[in-house]
This record gives sequence, C-alpha cells and structure tokens, in this order.
Amino acid sequence: MFNSRKALLAVAMLVFAGWVSAQTVNPYTGIGRLATSKEVAAWDIDVRPDFKGLPKGAGSVTKGQDVWESKCASCHGIFGESNEVFTPLIGGTTAEDVKTGRVAKLLDPTTGRTMLMKLATVSTLWDYINRAMPWNQPKSLSTEEVYAVTAFLLNLGGVIPEDYVLSDKNIAEVQARMPNRHGMTTRHAMWPGKEFNGTRQPDVRNTACMKNCATERSVASLLPDFARNAHGNLAEQNRGIGAQHGVDTSRPEGQKSVVPAATISIVPAASSALSLAQKNNCTACHAVDKKILGPSFVEIAKKHAGKTEYLAGKIKSGGSGVWGSIPMPAQSVTDADAKIIADWLSTGAGL
Repeated sequence: MFNSRKALLAVAMLVFAGWVSAQTVNPYTGIGRLATSKEVAAWDIDVRPDFKGLPKGAGSVTKGQDVWESKCASCHGIFGESNEVFTPLIGGTTAEDVKTGRVAKLLDPTTGRTMLMKLATVSTLWDYINRAMPWNQPKSLSTEEVYAVTAFLLNLGGVIPEDYVLSDKNIAEVQARMPNRHGMTTRHAMWPGKEFNGTRQPDVRNTACMKNCATERSVASLLPDFARNAHGNLAEQNRGIGAQHGVDTSRPEGQKSVVPAATISIVPAASSALSLAQKNNCTACHAVDKKILGPSFVEIAKKHAGKTEYLAGKIKSGGSGVWGSIPMPAQSVTDADAKIIADWLSTGAGL
C-alpha cells in the first residue's frame, strides 16, 4: 500500500512538472524568452476604474501637501493653478458638481478646462501620478506619496476634507464624490466585449481598399499660411535640448530664420558646467538662451554677474519671487557641483 502511494505521488509530480514546462515553453523560436512572473508584475502597475491593480496603502492630505510643494509645485503651482506652460489642474468645480456628478461649467464654451473638471474616475488620477510623475523622475514616488498627492489635489478641489486619509479601503467612497463622475460616456460602442454595452453597432464602418491602391506614400507636414503663426513662434516654444526644436513660424514657409538654431556655442571650459546642469536636471526648467519654466542661463548670468556664492546658495536652497511666481525647489546637488555651475553662471554662462 505504501509503495503504491509513492508510485502515484511520483506520477503526479511528473505530470505537474510536464504541465509547468508546457506553460513556460517559448512558442517563438529564436525570439527572446518568456517574461518571468516578477518581470510581468513589474510592468503590470496600471489601476483600473474598478480599482483592480490598486496597491494597498494610504496617504493623508497633510503628507500630500509636503510632497506637492517639494516635487510638484515647481511645474503645477502651489495650489494646482499651474502657470503659462501647463494647464491648471484645479478649478472650475463646485459643491453642486460634487452632488450631481456633472461639472456645469463644461457646458460653457468660454470657460477653460482644468484637469478636475474633465476627470471622471479617481483611478485615472492615481494611476497617472504613479506612472508618470514627477515628469523628470517618473515612478520615483512611493505608494504612500501617490495616495497623499492624490488626496491633496482632491482636497484642493473640494472633494475631500483637509483631515482626510485616502486609502485603498475608502477610495471607492471618494469616487462617488468626483465632480464629473457621470461625465464619461460609453455610447460610442467602441469598447470590446459586452461589459460596456458592447452589443451596439459602432458609429463608423470602413472597408479595406482592394483595388486602385496607391503604390507609393509620402509623409509630410505643412502649416497653411493663415495658421502658420496663429499660436506664436513654435521655435521659441520648444526646449533647447532634444531633437525637435520647432520651425520658425514667424517667417514664410521655406525661408530660413534670421537666428539659426545653433547660434549658441559653448566653450570647452564651460562644457563641464553645462553637463553638470543637465545631470542635475537643471535643464528641465532652464535653457541656455531662452525661457522655459525659469529664466535662461544667459539671463541669470547677466543679472548675477560675479555672484558665485549667491548663485550656489540659490541652487541648493531654491526660492521664488526673483523671476516671477513660479518657485524653484531646493536641489539635491553636491556643494562641489553647485559651485561649478554657479561659477559658470556668474562668469557669463560660457558666452
């Protein structure tokens, strides 16, 4: 009896091992390997509107304010009002909207749209902050910080009180108070399956071209003359780093700009300082010769010529009010790097 049990157990283990092997065999020969469960889990971080995928945790409005002022306010403003670069996050919603679930101001064509006015699901806000913020260090926030920042924004919008602690256990209650929770429609019938009324027919039907098809395709972009400079010069609105600098829309099509894209030359002695500025994310808000979120390096060099110690201190401690209302958070840069960057700025920014 004992031997037969051992035999049955051995057979069962062999069958299970074969099943596991069958599940992990790569069906694509010569193309990589199957992802492990840990690798899949590392990528599978999205949070659905039914809160599937939401990690356990909590964060208070008070904690969220601290995180916000240190990591978010430099781009989005102290109160989510943002600035001339980013769209305001908060505003345009009322206590009545929280009751009805529809933002009344969305029907007013003269009113600008904020994030909270359009947002239908709180899971979208949590998920986006978790995956993409801060934009210069995405995925660097802890779970507690994401809950806290989400709570802080919702408090600014009047959705939850200032002593609230948002968590995976009460987030569904918060969803029931979202100002535009009834603002999303599924009547377009573009969802797969039947969970969103999938029995309806889509409003668009296309038939693949099967005759007289084009043999060559060319891809090009062109701004018509009447719209060329409708929103200001694109070349002045793009960052000074990266591949795309924007066309000079202040001039006719095909006519070169008076100021070529590469007018700024960095002398070798200054290249290390600029490299340090890029390494420490200074170029996220500052360009060499144009304003982004903060003033250009050239403007700083002209205003604070010879003030190496002052500039090093400002880099380390941050501040606001010198160049406008947008605050610069304190930077986690070493004293040595701050001194090199400050010396470069105080002596003309390499120009």
